[in-house]
Amino acid sequence: MEAALRSIHVVAGVIVDARGRILLTRRTEGRDMAGLWEFPGGKREPGETSDDALIRELREELGIEVEVGDTLIEVPQRYPDKRLRLEVRAIPRWKGTPRGREGQALTWVAPDRLARYSMPPADVPVVGALRQPDRYLVTPEPDDEPSWLRSLERALDAGVGRVQLRARTLDPAARRELAMRALALCRKAGVELLVNRDVDLARELGAGVHLGSEQLPALAERPLPADVSVGASCHTLDDLRTAQALGCDFAVFGPLKPTATHPDASGIGWDAFAALREQVSLPIYAIGGLSSADHEQARRQGAQGIAAIRAFWPG
Repeated sequence: MEAALRSIHVVAGVIVDARGRILLTRRTEGRDMAGLWEFPGGKREPGETSDDALIRELREELGIEVEVGDTLIEVPQRYPDKRLRLEVRAIPRWKGTPRGREGQALTWVAPDRLARYSMPPADVPVVGALRQPDRYLVTPEPDDEPSWLRSLERALDAGVGRVQLRARTLDPAARRELAMRALALCRKAGVELLVNRDVDLARELGAGVHLGSEQLPALAERPLPADVSVGASCHTLDDLRTAQALGCDFAVFGPLKPTATHPDASGIGWDAFAALREQVSLPIYAIGGLSSADHEQARRQGAQGIAAIRAFWPG
């Protein structure tokens, strides 16, 4: 029988300067994962609230007095010797000048450069939460193209931040034409488009690609360059680990709840989602019977956000 691992609750803060840069600190020699960069904070002691713990830790570590804001994400992460929950809070205001009072190096990093810094596994999804959209629209199969494109425009106007184009019922020429039109709408709105499964079409258009779980084992390397997103649908822990090893930017996992297409499937639930989430470090969207109303719960279980068809598709 597997021995129970000790549980640790860590609270960290996202501190942003006047130039929009985010503060990272480097783990010192003698600590686990020495040399890696992380969001500053520390362990919550027995009897402390998360606010009190973060105020204390940032005073001790950085010499600043902070106001603790909203929860951005909570990441459950399993390590060989412990199970950690990393609670990440916004720091809207602080007094003083941050300095490494415990000998740790500090650096201010532009948000688009955060992914270049080597971090502990629990901090990696935090970068995703700060940099990637929290609503991922999976389009329904198109039946009437003009109506479908109008619905896509309305979804973009409503604030969807990332779109997966599913058009498997179309022949290749019609799929390419629709993808070109959808890509033009998405680029006009400043939104990223990923093509479902079709790597060649994604390469041709300069769009992202969303891989099916069945494609993952056949790939020896990431199919697109680093400046174009690669996502993956995952249904098992092995799928998630393969997607991470390939260098996918995110995964989609579910179903969390019963859906209209599978009403008899109960869904895995949030506890099972968190148990899988803690064993990988890539950002993961939850999918299956979810809507924007589930966003807060999703973030508290370590999800990047919500992926959905019906919840984000107008009409």
